[in-house]
Amino acid sequence: MKARNGILRGEYKVKDGKLIKCIISIKNGKIENIKISGDFFMYPEEKIEELEEKLKGIEYKEENIKKALNEFFKEVEVIGADKQHFLKLIMEAKPTYRI
Repeated sequence: MKARNGILRGEYKVKDGKLIKCIISIKNGKIENIKISGDFFMYPEEKIEELEEKLKGIEYKEENIKKALNEFFKEVEVIGADKQHFLKLIMEAKPTYRI
């Protein structure tokens, strides 16, 4: 089971060896902060920050994250990754520090 508090780091290899990464801060079982980066293009560019903001405060459970990603990906274009890749990235992140 994932930590209810702490820092998670994730790396997920998508097609052609491209890598997407994240750092997630979890507090009381919810995403307190998240930073996503990697080998993908999002249009418009500033939408990545919008995605990170949308995920803040969400309980760290697959169904909640999947719902937020489904809503977000209706209004954005991504090259090099898709919403399923982002879901795997976030859900497979590993604890690096626990509080």
